[in-house]
Parts: sequence; structure tokens; C-alpha cells
Amino acid sequence: MRDPDGDGPTRTCIATRAERRASEMIRFVAAPDGTVTPDLRRKLPGRGVWVTASEAAVADAVKKKAFARALKAPVTTPEDLPGLVGQLLRTQALQALALANKAGAVVCGAAKIEGGAGRGFAALLHAAEASPNGIEKLERAVRGRSRDGVAIPAIRLFTGDELSLSLGREHVIHAALVTGAPAGNVLARVRAAERYRHTSAAPAQPSVPDGQGNAGIRISTKDSDPDE
Repeated sequence: MRDPDGDGPTRTCIATRAERRASEMIRFVAAPDGTVTPDLRRKLPGRGVWVTASEAAVADAVKKKAFARALKAPVTTPEDLPGLVGQLLRTQALQALALANKAGAVVCGAAKIEGGAGRGFAALLHAAEASPNGIEKLERAVRGRSRDGVAIPAIRLFTGDELSLSLGREHVIHAALVTGAPAGNVLARVRAAERYRHTSAAPAQPSVPDGQGNAGIRISTKDSDPDE
């Protein structure tokens, strides 16, 4: 089914029965051993079923035993499936961050970020345990040195250990994404992970603009969604 607004294919959520754009959903398939498996890249073979991309909706699908009915096969649904999907989305975001770092699109450390504010940053990353005072001071400095003085998105999705491992550095508390394609990819992945944690399972119209209301991360990239 196509989105009547022309924004790509729509799918029906097996938990809520709501129709959404495929970019707002997660595809699941049955692995060869019958285990329900998330297909985040939408490339795994076999019959696929779709669930709204939120932890609440995936949990609802597990509770209702909706996967077996929709896949029309005896399957094993892991009880921790909602958490597994969330962790996979976080992992994808961290992998995108690692690639951006390899491309030279990440600046680490408060001093270097302040000194490089003129380069143009797409977002700041703060470790979850970063102090509020440190965050405020850095963001004020970056905003003051930017051309238009407008605040940029701030991401607090990851721990310092996760940032350090992804960036191959020790004790990363603050980092910044340099504006460009690698930063856009990171923001898209972060947006998906944040949306999964915070989006309600309630039905929604598929015409709602993607990225609206997602933890202040303003990005307009769209995913490419192949038809089944």
C-alpha cells in the first residue's frame, strides 16, 4: 500500500493495526530456527511483518502473541524482544558514530569543541553522566561562537563508556559532529533509537512528518523503504 501523501509505502502494524510509513516501523521475520528476528535493514529473506517502531508497540505485539498469527507459522518470540530491538538501534547509532569519526567528522573534548566552533557543528554529544553545568557551559560557548547564535541539537543517549568505545578514545564525555553527510547519518540513527524509546504505541496517521517531536533532534533525512 502506498502513502496517499506520496511519501512511500505504508504498512499495517500487527500490534495496533495502525497504518504508518515503513520508515516509522520495524520489520520482523522468522529465522531458520523459528525465532522472531528484527530486520532493521529490511533485507532479510522470507515473509515479513511490521510493528510500529516503539518499545511499547513491540511489547504489545509480544504480549498479544501477534507474531505467530501474522507470520502464519509456529515461532519462538523472545520475551526480551523489546529490549533487544532497542539495543540494536543504539548499536546502529554507535556504529554510525564510529564511521563518522573515521571520516574526521567528530571532535572530542570540551576545549577542542570550543576552539573548533567555527567549523560548523551539526550536533553535540554529551555522555549520560555529564554534569549539567559542564553541558550548559559548553553549549553556551558553542552557541556564542556560531554565526547565528542558534542552539544545535544535543544528544545524551549514550554513556561515556559507549562513546569512548565507539570513538576509540578514553574518557569521552563531550563530542561534536561536524556538519556533513556522516553527521546526518548519525543523527538519523539516533533519531530512530530515541523515537523507539519514547514513541507511544497509539495509532497515528502516516502523514505525520518524520522526525517530529523526537528529543529535539532536528533532521529531515528519509529512509528508503523497499516494498515487500
